[in-house]
Amino acid sequence: MMWLTLLAPPKGIIPRGLPGKLKIVSYECLAGLPRGSLLFLFAIIFFSCSQERDMPTDGPSIDLLMEPGSSVAVPDDMPGPHLNKWDIYNYLALGDSYTIGASVESAVSFPIQLKTRLEEGLKVKVNTEIIAVTGWRTDNLLDAVKKGAQMPSYDLVTLLIGVNNQYQGKPFRVYTQEFPLLLEAAMALAYGNPKNVVVVSVPDYAYTPFGEGRNTDKISKEIDEYNAFAEATALQMGVSFINITDITRNGLSNPNLVAGDGLHPSGETYKRFVDKLYPVVLPIFD
Repeated sequence: MMWLTLLAPPKGIIPRGLPGKLKIVSYECLAGLPRGSLLFLFAIIFFSCSQERDMPTDGPSIDLLMEPGSSVAVPDDMPGPHLNKWDIYNYLALGDSYTIGASVESAVSFPIQLKTRLEEGLKVKVNTEIIAVTGWRTDNLLDAVKKGAQMPSYDLVTLLIGVNNQYQGKPFRVYTQEFPLLLEAAMALAYGNPKNVVVVSVPDYAYTPFGEGRNTDKISKEIDEYNAFAEATALQMGVSFINITDITRNGLSNPNLVAGDGLHPSGETYKRFVDKLYPVVLPIFD
């Protein structure tokens, strides 16, 4: 005999890959059918679900995501940050080289500067975990998150990802498919509460010595497309979005904003990121 079990997803998490339509059949209606008919019926249901699950799907439309009024209403009573038994908050930063602070001291990366600012403002310790590697695309970060973080839940999760999808010439539809999955994973790691998650926009490397001389108009246009989709997706899921891209577009006029490698942000730039992040993040801990 075969049993079909439907498990309710955690609150705030949108399951992916499930059939678009589920029909619930009353067992009373099935009681009078011969055993062979039942097996045939279940076979049809199973085959239909498998076929629908395996069919490739396009990413969500940015036009639909950006419709006014499409944001999620988040209940006020969802789980929020709380000090653990050692009086410590836990913060998880997900991303790539911009998150680990490539070419600068780790102490001036934006997650560590944000941690320090929070500790000063909250008068408590903030344990910071970073899952990020230079060169990571959305698929690399997804694989890493699937392998597990150090803790089951975090009081704050930041997400900054996408520049390597653009730089490596990956189809934009890949980002539209994988970024929402990453955002769902971030929410799941933040007690399922979108208010505990912040998306940070992708910096624009066209305004660096590395990017200068390349097709800068194309780079900036594509970075804008990535950020527009990330912002619209965050809005739809009830997650805060912080635009720091404008800061990085001063990199050529102000060389102090670029690290020694001529590509990545400097510690001063990351400080300016945190100047924008901190006022949004601090109320999360109220």
